[in-house]
Amino acid sequence: MREITGGVTAAKGFQAAAAAAQIKYKDRTDMAMIYSEVPCVAAGTFTTNIVKAAPVKWDQDVVYHHEKAQVVVCNSGIANACTGAEGYGYCRQTADAAAAALDIPAESVLVASTGVIGMQIPIDRIADGVKAMAPRLSGTVEAGTEAAKAIMTTDTVKKEVAVEIEIGGRTVTIGGMCKGSGMIHPNMCTMLGFLTTDAAISKELLQKALSEDIKDTFNMVSVDGDTSTNDTVLLLANGMAGNPLIDQEGEDYEVFCKALNFINTTLSRKIAGDGEGATALFEVTILGAESKEQAVTLAKSVVTSSLTKAAIYGHDANWGRILCAMGYSGAQFDPEKVDLYFESAAGKIKIIENGVSTGYSEEEATKILSEEAVTAIADIKMGDCTATAWGCDLTYDYVKINADYRS
Repeated sequence: MREITGGVTAAKGFQAAAAAAQIKYKDRTDMAMIYSEVPCVAAGTFTTNIVKAAPVKWDQDVVYHHEKAQVVVCNSGIANACTGAEGYGYCRQTADAAAAALDIPAESVLVASTGVIGMQIPIDRIADGVKAMAPRLSGTVEAGTEAAKAIMTTDTVKKEVAVEIEIGGRTVTIGGMCKGSGMIHPNMCTMLGFLTTDAAISKELLQKALSEDIKDTFNMVSVDGDTSTNDTVLLLANGMAGNPLIDQEGEDYEVFCKALNFINTTLSRKIAGDGEGATALFEVTILGAESKEQAVTLAKSVVTSSLTKAAIYGHDANWGRILCAMGYSGAQFDPEKVDLYFESAAGKIKIIENGVSTGYSEEEATKILSEEAVTAIADIKMGDCTATAWGCDLTYDYVKINADYRS
């Protein structure tokens, strides 16, 4: 596997474009389009929130009930959530506009929105944006990057990644982009992710690969404990790499899944590190668990602890908060057997051993916790299972950003 430059346009046959439709933002692009030269099989995972935005419902129908998809249209600024029948109708009108502009079936158009909940989208501007993007579609790296920028809301950086692998003697590429900074919490963490590949793979195995991998990647991210109404990850495969069709599990499928995991892990870390107001990526790894479920529960409990997140912001090795968060997680373990470490680019330090302080240097701990990426590692010594969750520190700016988000 080799990481390469690019994102959604890295795979053969995929193109992208962006447009400034002035849906909410007046000084930047706010619409993106991803297009495949040939129809794709599509997989998707969606928010578990009972309150689902209109685009989520539309995409679930396309992914679950139609064999092919060919284009994704996304807007930022307005989420098209809690908008009733009118909002769902705008999904249809968006798809119709893309179908007309690209000469494809409306049922092959996936739509996505992100932004403020409760507002109706200006469908005339959306339709104009679609018309503007269609002739601009390009397979260049730059086109993919512009699309990644256009879907940002409170994100401070664009998020994209791509890799190449070998399957059946052919080079297969997987690329992706995502957005997410706030209202991010496990269970399809507001985040949107769009993944593209030129692999030839069956729709059934594509969905299996995505659904299984989401558990260890996007569902292990939390910025603020809020699960959005719009969370969507879409994976399109157009088969243009020419590899033998992956239609059963085996070596080729495993190679594909490994690359997909790298893509999703990288994007998950980018989301966590760009949490609203964040100054540090906070990673939590649980070792020595007796089951994967136990490890996941403990890791999520620590990474979502407001007190722990505040301590990370203050570069304070307040390990009691971590042990406390593990204790109320609902997972059973012996606190008197826990070893805890902090690690970053500045080094690694053992904070507690068998549940008791090691008498560590506060100065050294502060130095380690002052880096842009910090990891807490807890070994509970019960088995061989592990899990990792990603989050960020909790800062004053998080409150400022969300106090005036609608304005």
